[in-house]
Order: sequence, then structure tokens, then C-alpha cells
Amino acid sequence: MRIALDNITLNVEITGPEDGAPVVFAHALGTNLHLWDAVLPHLPGGLRLIRYDLRGHGLSDVPKGPYAMGTLVRDAERLLDTLKVKDAVFVGISIGGLIAQGLAVKRLDQVRALVLSNTAAKIGARSIWDKRIAGIRDKGLQSIVAPTLERWFAPGFRKTDTAKRWGQAILDTPLEGYLGCAAAIAGTDFYTPTSGLRLSCLGIAGGYDGSTPPDLVRETLGVIPGSRFELMRRSGHLPPVDAPEDYAALLGRFLTEIAHVKRDPNPHDHIPDLGSGHDHHHNDHHGHHHDHHDHDHSGGCHHD
Repeated sequence: MRIALDNITLNVEITGPEDGAPVVFAHALGTNLHLWDAVLPHLPGGLRLIRYDLRGHGLSDVPKGPYAMGTLVRDAERLLDTLKVKDAVFVGISIGGLIAQGLAVKRLDQVRALVLSNTAAKIGARSIWDKRIAGIRDKGLQSIVAPTLERWFAPGFRKTDTAKRWGQAILDTPLEGYLGCAAAIAGTDFYTPTSGLRLSCLGIAGGYDGSTPPDLVRETLGVIPGSRFELMRRSGHLPPVDAPEDYAALLGRFLTEIAHVKRDPNPHDHIPDLGSGHDHHHNDHHGHHHDHHDHDHSGGCHHD
């Protein structure tokens, strides 16, 4: 459905009961709300799941760029105000994770917990983004599809039809929207505000992520006391695409632990056998990382 805010109309999809605990999803640059399609069926029941296309993406309006990160945060804020959403868990991937951090700092009433997926408080140097923006203006989005897919996916996954579909999604993104949001990323450094956050936070990284490598994600989680870091070793920049069931399992467990969902009487429904391809870190309440890698080579995953 399309929801009109003050000066922009966003494309939004909502599933689940109206009185369900809200979970909001913000997608990556050059994608759209369908990034989450394969994840939702594997999440615990009873949640109100809210996905939206960022400005300039999918079926949302495409204002003239460049955009500021504050504008993207305000879009999310006004959307949740319009939907009367409070105490949401905000799941943001890549640029969506920047929006999540900005909204959590600004509106404690709207966001009770964060999932920062394949993102950081600052993603890339401004000079790199400026060069990329200039290159796209010159040669079009076609010029970045191949290198972007290399950063997004593990070598074996790049050849799949699914990966090719997300390459097409880049091409389908309005040029002004892509460049507008790229400019927003270029101008954002949230390390200081994010370090002030005191809320439940799950960080997720992909072992093959060339856009926001695990160490970058881990560094951001390190400034949020009590946060948890999970490494999906075999995934890339978009785990909702390359490992949706495992990704949903991490989300489901987090949502259950923070009592955002009723505890599942049969936990085996949403804790998969992630084997040794999965690392877990818990950040203690002083903001430091424990350097343990909890592997259970019999197939399970230890959690503290």
C-alpha cells in the first residue's frame, strides 16, 4: 500500500495482526522491500511485520537528490507515527541499519531494540562514495552491477538466479533514488550518537560481505554495551537473500529473548543447525568484546 507522509509517499507492506508486536524492516541501497520476502515466513507468529521502500527505491516516490540521512530517518519516523507504532524492533540492513541507528537515537519511544545487519556507524569514506556517484552519473547503474554483486555475494552464490534477480533490482532502482541515498551514506558518521545507545541490539555480519566486512560491523556493535554479534560465515552482504532461514532463526531467537514474542513451546522450529559456519559474540555491559568463538562442532550453537 502507499502511505502519504508530509511531502513524500512511501510504498509499505504490513503483515500480521494489528495488535502484534511491531517489527520494522529497512532494506539495503539498490534493493527494495522484497529483500525480506524469504525471511518473513520463517519468523515467529503473531508479529506485526512492517516493510517499506526507502525514498527513491521500489515503488516509493523519487524526490530529487541528494538526500540527507536525517531525511531518511525522518521518513521512518513519520511512517511509524502515521501507523501509530511504538516500541518496535527495527531491523536495518546496510543503509537501513544507518536509518535504524538514527531513529533509535532520536525516538526512544518508537524503537525498543535494534537489529543492525551488515551495516556500521559509518560505511565507507566519503571520497569513495563521491567517486562511485560520479561514475554512475557518467556510465549509469549498469556499470556497477557486476562489482556490486561481487561485494554482495559469495562466489558460488553469484551464479544463482536469485543473485541475478538482485542484480536486476539495482538496474530497476531509479537513478536519482540510488544516487540520493548513496549521498546520504557518504555524509553519515554515527559513531558518537550510536555509542550513546542503551538498548537491546543484535548485530549480524556475513563472512563474504565485501561492502560491510565483519570487522566493520563488529566495531559498531562494540560501542553499544550489551550488544550481541553474530557472524554468518557463509553469507555475504545480503543474508536475507542468501540464507533466509538461518537469518530468520537469528531474528526469531533475538525477538524471543527480549520478550518481543511469546516464547515458542517448540524452540526447534526456529533454531536451525548452523554447524560450525556460525560464530557468536556477546558484548558485555562495559562495551568490550569477549574474544571467544563458541563453536559446537556437533552442529549446535552455544549461547551465553
